[in-house]
Amino acid sequence: MTTNSTITPELLDQLLANYEKPEDLTGEEGLFKQLKKALIERALGAELTEHLGYEKGDPAGRGTGNSRNGTNSKTILTEDGEIDIAVPRDRAGSFEPQLIAKGQTRFDGFDDKILSLYARGMTVREIQGHLIELYGTEVSPDLISRVTDAVLEEVREWQNRPLDPVYPVVFFDALRVKIRDEGLVKNKAVYVALALNPNGEKDVLGLWIEQTEGAKFWLKVVNELKARGVNDILIAVVDGLKGFPEAITSVFPQAIVQTCIVHLIRNSLAFVSWKDRKLILPGIKAIYRAENADMALVRLEEFEAEWGKRYPAIGQAWRRAWQYVVPFFAFAPGIRKMIYTTNAVEALHRSLRKIIKTRGSFPTDDAALKLLYLAIKNAGMRWRRGKEWTAAMGQFAIQFGERFPGTTR
Repeated sequence: MTTNSTITPELLDQLLANYEKPEDLTGEEGLFKQLKKALIERALGAELTEHLGYEKGDPAGRGTGNSRNGTNSKTILTEDGEIDIAVPRDRAGSFEPQLIAKGQTRFDGFDDKILSLYARGMTVREIQGHLIELYGTEVSPDLISRVTDAVLEEVREWQNRPLDPVYPVVFFDALRVKIRDEGLVKNKAVYVALALNPNGEKDVLGLWIEQTEGAKFWLKVVNELKARGVNDILIAVVDGLKGFPEAITSVFPQAIVQTCIVHLIRNSLAFVSWKDRKLILPGIKAIYRAENADMALVRLEEFEAEWGKRYPAIGQAWRRAWQYVVPFFAFAPGIRKMIYTTNAVEALHRSLRKIIKTRGSFPTDDAALKLLYLAIKNAGMRWRRGKEWTAAMGQFAIQFGERFPGTTR
C-alpha cells in the first residue's frame, strides 16, 4: 500500500544529516521545534502572499497600494513549549493571519492539552507544574482558569441540547460531591441521567446539582427532559428516593419505574450486623432471582419467616417498594439484570469518583459541573453497545409495541 506524501526520503535524509542523539529531535533546540517554527512562518508568509495577490519580490506588486512591511515578533505556546515566530505584516494593516490570529498566544491543541489534564482531575497548580515539567512552559494559573472556564458555555449548550423523543431505558443516580456554598463546604448530590437509546448506545442526558429536597427537585429534572424533546421513557431505573417515581410518572405517565435492586440490597444490609451479612444475603438474592413476581413474593415471605424477628425493617423496606421492585419480572432472565440494576451508571460513577476524590472540595457548582462534564466527555469515547441489547430489543418490541422506536403495527 502506498500513500501520497510530499515528504520524500531524500528530504528526510537531509533533515537528519546532523542527527546524533534523541535530543537533536525532541530537545529545546531540536528539529521538531525548529520545523514547527519554520512551517508556521512559511504558512504565514503564504497567507500574506494570498492576501496581497503577488509573490515576494514580484514587480507586479508595484503600485498596488499595499506591500510587505517586515514582521512582528510573537511568542506562542505549543505542545513543544514556547516558540518565537516572526509574523509578517503589510503596510495597510489589513492582513489578518488565519493560522495564528491576531491576539492568539496559544497554538491549536495547547488548550486541548490543558483540558485533558483538567478532565483527569488535576488541579490548576498541578497542571501548571505538569506543563513546566513536560514542555518547559510556564503557564499562569489565570490562563488555565480562563481555558477551563471557557468550557462552561459548552456545558450549557450540552445541558440544553435537544434529546431523542423516546428512550427505552433511563438510569437516574447520584454521586456525592463536596462543594463550597455560602462559606460552608456542603456534601451535595449531583444527579446523572444515563440513557440507553433505541440502538443500545449510552448517552448522558444531563447533570443536575440538587438545590432543594424531594419531589420538587425531581419534577424539575423530568420536566427539563420533557422540554428538551423527550416524549416517552419506557423504563426509568431509580435509586429509591422518596418522591422520584411519582415525579417521573406525572410527566411520563406510561413509564415503568423500576427501583434499583442494588440500592435496595445496600439499604437492607445497613440494618444487618457484619457477622450476619454473609448468612442473610442468599435469602435476599432468592427474592429478586425468583422465576416470576409471584414466586418473588413467596421468597420474601420465606425470608421474613427466617429473619423477620431479628431484622424486621428489611422485609418492611422491600414491601414498601414492592410495586417498583417487580416490573423487571416481565422480561426474560437475560434482560432482567440490565434493567434492575444501575450498573451502567455505577460504572460511570466509579470513573468520576477517581477524578474528584483528590480534589477535596469545589469552590462553586460550576467548577464541579465543568470537571464532571469533561470527564463524561472523555468516558463517552469508550462506551459500547451491550451484547445483550439485540435480545432486549425483541423483548421491548413485544412488551411496549409501537412505543418502542422502529416497531410497526
